[in-house]
Amino acid sequence: MQGFERLLTVWVFLCMVAGIALGRIAPGLARSLDGMTLDVDGAPVVSIPIAVCLFFMMYPIMVKIDFTEIVAAGKSVRPVLLTLFVNWCIKPFTMLAIASFFLGTLLLGFIGPEATDLVKLPFGLDLAEGAQYGAGQVVVQDGVKLLEVPLWRSYLAGCILLGVAPCTAMVLVWGYLAKGSDGHTLVMVALNSLTMLVLYGVLGGYLLGVGRLPVPWQALLLSIGVYVALPLVAGYLSRRLIIQAKGEEWFKEKFLHLLTPITIGALLLTLVLLFSFKGEVILSNPLTILWIAIPLTIQTLLIFGIGYGLAKLLGLRYADAAPTAMIGASNHFEVAIATAVMLFGLSSGAALATVVGVLIEVPLMLVLVRFCLKTQGWFPQEEAAVEAVAG
Repeated sequence: MQGFERLLTVWVFLCMVAGIALGRIAPGLARSLDGMTLDVDGAPVVSIPIAVCLFFMMYPIMVKIDFTEIVAAGKSVRPVLLTLFVNWCIKPFTMLAIASFFLGTLLLGFIGPEATDLVKLPFGLDLAEGAQYGAGQVVVQDGVKLLEVPLWRSYLAGCILLGVAPCTAMVLVWGYLAKGSDGHTLVMVALNSLTMLVLYGVLGGYLLGVGRLPVPWQALLLSIGVYVALPLVAGYLSRRLIIQAKGEEWFKEKFLHLLTPITIGALLLTLVLLFSFKGEVILSNPLTILWIAIPLTIQTLLIFGIGYGLAKLLGLRYADAAPTAMIGASNHFEVAIATAVMLFGLSSGAALATVVGVLIEVPLMLVLVRFCLKTQGWFPQEEAAVEAVAG
C-alpha cells in the first residue's frame, strides 16, 4: 500500500481524467447520479453517491480513534485557539481581498468588464424593475424579477461563501493522510461545526455586503450529520463491539489492516464521481474555471502557510500543526454550494465558483499533505512539544 500511496498524485490525475471521460461517454449516467441528492429549499445539500463514498473515507479514520485522544486534544488550548483564529479572523478576509483583486482587477479583462450575470433578488426584497440594488439592477426575464450584476462580482460571491465555510468533513482525510492527530482534528471539526451555526450567516452577510445572509440551518445540520456524525457513531460503536468480541490485539493487527486501502480507494472513487458530474462544466468553461481557480488556489496556499507557520512559532507538535493548517486551507464546499444555489440560483456565477472550489480542493490538498510529510522535522519532538504547550 505504501508504494501505491507514493504514486497517489498520479492516481488522482488519472481519476480526474476518467471522471471527465465518464461524463462524456455516459452523460445520462453522470446526470442521474448527480441528481441523487437530499435537498433543502430546492438546493442540493447532500449528494447521496458522494455521501456513500465519504462514509467509506471517514469510517476507517473514525474507527481507529481511541476516544481518550479526543479528551486529551480538547485540553490542548493552543492548537484549538490557533485553528479558530485562522478560520474566522483571517481566512474570510484574505479570501475577500485576494478574490476581489484577481477577479475584479487583474483578470477582469479576461472575464469581461461588461459581462453580467442574472441572480435571484435578495430574500425579502421586492424592488421595481430598473431599481438599483448594490452593484446590480433589477430586470424582468420570463416574468421573473432578477438582479443583473457584473459577472466578476457573482464569482466573487461564490468565493466568499467558500471563505466563510471551513471544512468539517474531508479535513479528517487530509489529517489522516498527513499523519496528524485524529483526536485534535475531530475536536476542531466539532468546534467548527458549532461555530459555523453562529458565524456563517453573520460573517457571510457582512462580506457579501447584502446586509443579511440567511443562515442555512437545515443545510448545515444535514451536512454535518451525514458527513461527520454518521461515520463517527458507526466508528465508535463498531470499535467497542469488535474489541469486546475479539480483543484489542485482533482489532489493531487484523481489522485495521483490512481497512487500510479503503480510505484511499473511496477518495479516488469520489474524484471520479465529482469530475464525471462536472465534466461538462469543465469542458464548456475551461478558461472560466481557470480564472476562478487562480485566486482560490492562492488563498488556499496562503492560509495553509499562515496556519503552518504560526503552529511552528507556537512550538506545536507536528501532529497538531498539520491538521491545524489543513483545516484552515480546506473548505466546506457542500454548504457553500447549497448556499450559493439558495441565494443566487443554480446557474449563477456564484454557484459555479463554489463548484470550482470542489474541483481544485482534492488535488491541491494532496499536494499540501505531501509537503507536510516532508517537513515533519520542522517541528519539535513529542516530549518537547508537550513541555512547550505546558509552559
